[in-house]
Amino acid sequence: MDGHSKLPYFMRMHGSVTPRMLLPLTIIGAWATCITCISQFVYPLAVNTLLLTVLGFVVGLALSFRSTTAYERYSDGRKSWATLSVQSRNLARNIWVHIDERPDHAKEDLLSKVTAINMILAFAVSLKHKLRFEPYAHYPDINSLVSHLDTFALAAHKEENTIEKKHSPWKAVGIYLGIPFAESNPRKVLKRADRPLGNLPLEILTYIASYIEETTVNGTLKNPVITGQIMTAIAALTDTQSSAERVLTTPLPVGYNILISQIVLLYVYLLPFQLYDALKWITIPGTIAAAYIILGLAAIGNELENPFGNDVNDLPLDDYCRELASELDTLTSVPAPRFSDVVRGCGGTTENKVLWPLSEGGFDQWHERSLRDIRSALKSKVIAGGKMAASFDGSTATV
Repeated sequence: MDGHSKLPYFMRMHGSVTPRMLLPLTIIGAWATCITCISQFVYPLAVNTLLLTVLGFVVGLALSFRSTTAYERYSDGRKSWATLSVQSRNLARNIWVHIDERPDHAKEDLLSKVTAINMILAFAVSLKHKLRFEPYAHYPDINSLVSHLDTFALAAHKEENTIEKKHSPWKAVGIYLGIPFAESNPRKVLKRADRPLGNLPLEILTYIASYIEETTVNGTLKNPVITGQIMTAIAALTDTQSSAERVLTTPLPVGYNILISQIVLLYVYLLPFQLYDALKWITIPGTIAAAYIILGLAAIGNELENPFGNDVNDLPLDDYCRELASELDTLTSVPAPRFSDVVRGCGGTTENKVLWPLSEGGFDQWHERSLRDIRSALKSKVIAGGKMAASFDGSTATV
């Protein structure tokens, strides 16, 4: 999300599916050249363009269905993470504000609250890794958050799991070009595990729930309504995890993928036969251009099918987790505010101008006046506010 390019979109390669299409386009270009040369020098292979119209309609429907379902999955993944962010903020705010710190256990209670809020971040990070088929707890962005917890992911970890295997140059090129044989199965880490991996996000939520239970017992969480809201937020996080896992584990049925791929390739490889009669030698670049459009739409559908990966077009989960970490750090950077202090303007650099823009007077000045004067001023504020809005609209119109 932090990256920015000044190049127009049609000139950008970062995030483009063009590299994945170089090999197919080369093969299609060679095929179009072969058909054109045979038609020109040996025997005309041209056919009626009616087939182009009929097949084009079918291919358009197939690609439209493929692109729509892929973007729906991408959108559902983003909605799931947005829900996670909302519920994480609600849960952290309720813990920080509504759980008291006992005078005789102030340090312990404070550190317990911070630990619980750290677990909220740990849940988000662990879910990110789970959605990327990274089942352990040794990754740099989560190890310090959960290393003190008794979890299956931590117990299943072995030293060799920390070694990041480097791809050979040929394999790296194959992955860049999108060759299926070069791409590794992301689930192989799960298959090779010889110990139970557990469900780290769920285990973390269990620890958070046990903390809430403890605060209820020791009396630091007194309000039953807030307790209900906290438990609702924890349940919502569980539901969010299930929604994200549904997006991950319910791809387009393989039969659809196979058929759509076959229809697209059949259409592209029949193009030279249908274009030669009208385009002659222009059949070669014409076929390549048409193939680029058709294969590009198919490729972007494949790219968006799993929105939780590490590719450029996937959701920036790392950025989302960093944003959440920053927000939680901001929340815990100051003690939970007392609203009586806020009203008096004790926490800011200036006094609380309670009736601005009607008056520049602060809380102390209006506190010395009668209740009738305050209510009269509030009524006058409506009239003054309307005049200010009209004045603003007029000045905008003048400009």
